[in-house]
Amino acid sequence: MANPDGTNAPEFDAYSESYSEEVDRALNFSGFKVDFFTRVKNDYLIDLLSSKLGEVAKVELLDVGCGVGNAHEQLFQHVGALAGIDISPACITTARKRNAGVRYEVFDGTHLPLADQSIDAAFASCVFHHVPVAQRPALVDDIRRVLRPGGLFAIFEHNPLNPVTRHVVNTCAFDKDAILLRRRDSETLLRDAGFGDISTRYIFSIPPAGALLRKVDRLFSLLPFGAQYYTIGTGR
Repeated sequence: MANPDGTNAPEFDAYSESYSEEVDRALNFSGFKVDFFTRVKNDYLIDLLSSKLGEVAKVELLDVGCGVGNAHEQLFQHVGALAGIDISPACITTARKRNAGVRYEVFDGTHLPLADQSIDAAFASCVFHHVPVAQRPALVDDIRRVLRPGGLFAIFEHNPLNPVTRHVVNTCAFDKDAILLRRRDSETLLRDAGFGDISTRYIFSIPPAGALLRKVDRLFSLLPFGAQYYTIGTGR
């Protein structure tokens, strides 16, 4: 992500064709690839949409900071409509080539190109640690603006208390300027923007491949062990 004038966009443009390879390189020691973590977070997101909004097949979903759309082939099969926005024109071009059924737009990093109360849910997956700290509240405010009453917003972020996570961030080429968020940072952003029903759960305490292991992973969700976490809130 970038300042509102988009000045950091070229940095992300440079990885529009090599995003997965760069992350896989940072994850190499773990034996997992980025696609595994993407699929699991999609599964958690679908579970959240189902529990909070009901029939997922009717949900209009927005991916804030979507990058090259790695998550969208799977998500598109479950939701009613899917859109993605990003500051990087090159990443959006790549995403459009990969996912023909998804609506993509470039944005300035703060102001979402959507009408007021026009979507049911939004998520940002490992995006906010790239957003300048001073810019974060304005972005969350605008996400709340475009959500319908009762709509869901989910922030997925790295857990800075997890040493493995910190190693991955420190060795990933495009995370060199990342400023990680603790759970209280994410919760404060949502609370100050007027979201309600705010909660946080840690994930990836174990590699939760499949519904059964996700249940096991949830046993540790209140403890700060997981490699990542999600914070959710409901628009009012």
